[in-house]
Amino acid sequence: MPIIPILMYHNIDNPPQGAKLRGLYVRTGAFARQMFLLRLLGYQGLSMSAAMPYLRGEKQGRVAVITFDDGYVDTLENALPVLQKNGFSATCYFISQRSGLYNDWDAAALNVRKPLMNDEQVRTWHTAGMEVGAHSRTHPRLSNCNDAELQNEIAGSKADLEALTESAVTQFCYPYGDLDERVSNAVQQAGFDAATTTRRGRVRVGDNPLLFRRILVSGSTFPHLFLLKLLTGYEDKRG
Repeated sequence: MPIIPILMYHNIDNPPQGAKLRGLYVRTGAFARQMFLLRLLGYQGLSMSAAMPYLRGEKQGRVAVITFDDGYVDTLENALPVLQKNGFSATCYFISQRSGLYNDWDAAALNVRKPLMNDEQVRTWHTAGMEVGAHSRTHPRLSNCNDAELQNEIAGSKADLEALTESAVTQFCYPYGDLDERVSNAVQQAGFDAATTTRRGRVRVGDNPLLFRRILVSGSTFPHLFLLKLLTGYEDKRG
């Protein structure tokens, strides 16, 4: 059965002094080496939508899915040129009502305010051939939301981003990886084709598209570990 890795990134930059959870930062040079390794191994780096035929088993090929959470400015400035150099596409999941602001949901805990893309930058990402996915409106823990709040956060983020890009938004990512059956049902009812979690592991054709696992790529994912995560069951065992 085909196995497809979905890579999960947050920041592509040097970690600022004093920042906690520095592993959320992958240095630009390290990211460039990882994308080079993918291409060297014969992988095509794809966005979630471009990869869906492979994830559903309708097409076959050596593909890796590239995703970024939250929509930080460094994704545009540092990751986009590397993706374009390698001929890859990727999905970035945006918090639709935090455009141009910062990570207010965890800035205090991480001791750093990380700038988020504004509307113009989101459109730049999109027009560069990259995918805009939804990551809620405000980044709450969705399992704590009532039904009306769920509708607002999930369907509302889809509507916001579709209006901004004038294109369909078909991919969702659960904030904090927090979900339950009610949350995943709301994602399906909102019309998303698939959703990614923070549960670690690679995807197998036939997996529930609302519960796709991903491979965590952190600042300490050195080349040998990147290859282990990509090519072996290393990450699957941590799921």
